[in-house]
Amino acid sequence: MKTFTPDKIRNICLASHGGTGKTTLAESILFVTGTKKRFGTVDEGSTTSDYNADEIERKFSINTSLMHCEWNGHKINILDTPGYADFRGEVKGAMRVSDMVIIPVRATALLDVGTEVAWDYAAEYNIPVMFVVNELDKENSNFDKTFDVIVERFGGERHFVEIGFPVGEGRPDFNKIFDTIKTQLLKFELDKSGNYEALDVPAEFKERMSKMHEILIEDAAESEEKFMEDYFATGTLTDEEFKTGLREGILARKIIPVFCTDGINSVGIKPLLDFIVDYGPSPLDMPAANGLGPNGASQTRECKADAPFSAFVFKTISEPHVGEMSLFRVYSGTVKTGDDIMNSTRNVMERIGQVFLLNGKERLDVGQVSAGDIAALVKMKDTHTNNSLSDKNKLIRYAEINFPDPIITFAIVPRGKADETKISTGLHAIHEEDPAFHYTYDVETLQSIVSGQGEMHLTIITQRLKDRFGVEVDLVDARIPFKETIRGHVKDAEFKHKKQSGGRGQYGHVHLKIDPKPRGTGFEFVNDIVGGVVPGRFIPAVEKGVQDALVNGVIAGYPVIDVQVTLFDGSYHDVDSDELSFKIAGAQAFRKGFREAHPIMLEPIYELEVKIPEEYMGAIMGDLSGRRGQIQGMEADGHFQIVKATVPLAEIQKYATILRSMTSGRGGFRKKFSHYAELPHEIAHKIILEYEARKAAGEK
Repeated sequence: MKTFTPDKIRNICLASHGGTGKTTLAESILFVTGTKKRFGTVDEGSTTSDYNADEIERKFSINTSLMHCEWNGHKINILDTPGYADFRGEVKGAMRVSDMVIIPVRATALLDVGTEVAWDYAAEYNIPVMFVVNELDKENSNFDKTFDVIVERFGGERHFVEIGFPVGEGRPDFNKIFDTIKTQLLKFELDKSGNYEALDVPAEFKERMSKMHEILIEDAAESEEKFMEDYFATGTLTDEEFKTGLREGILARKIIPVFCTDGINSVGIKPLLDFIVDYGPSPLDMPAANGLGPNGASQTRECKADAPFSAFVFKTISEPHVGEMSLFRVYSGTVKTGDDIMNSTRNVMERIGQVFLLNGKERLDVGQVSAGDIAALVKMKDTHTNNSLSDKNKLIRYAEINFPDPIITFAIVPRGKADETKISTGLHAIHEEDPAFHYTYDVETLQSIVSGQGEMHLTIITQRLKDRFGVEVDLVDARIPFKETIRGHVKDAEFKHKKQSGGRGQYGHVHLKIDPKPRGTGFEFVNDIVGGVVPGRFIPAVEKGVQDALVNGVIAGYPVIDVQVTLFDGSYHDVDSDELSFKIAGAQAFRKGFREAHPIMLEPIYELEVKIPEEYMGAIMGDLSGRRGQIQGMEADGHFQIVKATVPLAEIQKYATILRSMTSGRGGFRKKFSHYAELPHEIAHKIILEYEARKAAGEK
């Protein structure tokens, strides 16, 4: 395959809600361009982008797929992303390297949450957007109402323009679209070929088409002062002025094109491809890539094939019999098989093996790729998602993808006792591929913790763990990291450890004063011994005994926090006293005094920001109150409301699933730890009784 210069490359990302036809649209593009000889379908499990077994089984996308095709002398790279909320990390990664986002929507005059997420991510990356009103063959489809809803939701200062509008949508034989740029009525063949013929425009549609075309010219003229002058002088623009003006308006995100298609029958696909090539941004149109040099100074790389090489790895794929594939975008220069380059993120050298172009699971070894292009590398020894690659003599490190924070957490329990090492290795490898997934070991609860974007996300992680690393695990509720502390003061907690068993005995005797400390200030040990009643060499042992007691708790087995312990008196024996005796005495005196100091349990409280459509406001606030939440405030965000609250962690462990159910998938939330607060007595009492029962039964 020939090498394309940056001006002949288009990098597009398909992003929207699940079920809007992204994968079918990509399939149609590959079929119409001749890249693929057979049109695959989601139901058959034969599409190019959904090729993994779990995607075929579930009939929806889980991973971002990279594809490419040629059209009118241009190379189009297509990144098809998942639409379900559990896989938003994939969407962010794909947009990081895209130059335009195509957002398909169903022609039902309803916008799903995934559409809003795609729009917000595109705004975050400041990349142009195009909407495609898809599935126009479906019953009750209505392009005009859907267009109005899009404008109402996302309009503002931007101008949405109809690049085409349909005739006769809502029928299985739908096949006519007006092209408002060429002012033609196009009739498509319903054979998935994408072929069409131009018809005479009926009189009843000529006025609308002329009006739409005039709007396009006005929008194009507004992009440059000279174009405005020409437009006012002549009432129109030259073809070149029109093309340049429309491209500049799209690039500046001031003009948002809206197309209409029927992906399953390839209606509107060829005009869509023409528009992408003629009006979509190339890598040359985008701002030069900025990063940091080895000394931390700002660096810029021009998108030129003869510039120093630099690239960014946005996704890692593990393929059977191939190993890891690193999907990357070249921002400058050229890279080819055999090159030695630097991973400037990890500061390690890498030797380039094979360079592939991908169409789903199909790989084409091309030997090299240049600036602006997207491809895959195999068998990189220490390169993963979010890593920058560069010429070893011209280092640059690009900003990493800001993956969404985890919103749901579970603990994992291995089914086999010998699997701990394999699990750790597997989870580490999966995190390198999918940074939206996190895992850690909680030393307090003694559990391996996994966190992600939803229950489905974590379920698929466990399936990958089984398929690739041969270990099976179960997801269970993570234990809440409760704490223990006190409200009262104890002036004298005494304990004497004395043991005589025929030789040298054991003797340690201490008096402790125990006081509460302000929340969050931790543990403090005070030595207030006067006159050597406890020799100085034994005082560290007393403190160690107290600290050991803190770790395992007193009333329910949870760590003790925010207490001050003062050693103020005691006694010792010249022969029998030793460090162990005073360690035991310190621990036992503390446990005794802690129980007398009005012990309480604490629970973690989290700050919650819940973003929901306005109509769900009452239900969500009522639900949060029922979860012992405290509403802190509300604020508007366009058509959404943001509810701010503090809620106990114990009440929101599965809140992602609950919120999606309550809001039909349109709600989202963020959480972060706030503080510890006293656990209500009735809940604490139940936990304490359960702990005592486990102790009595000899359990941990």
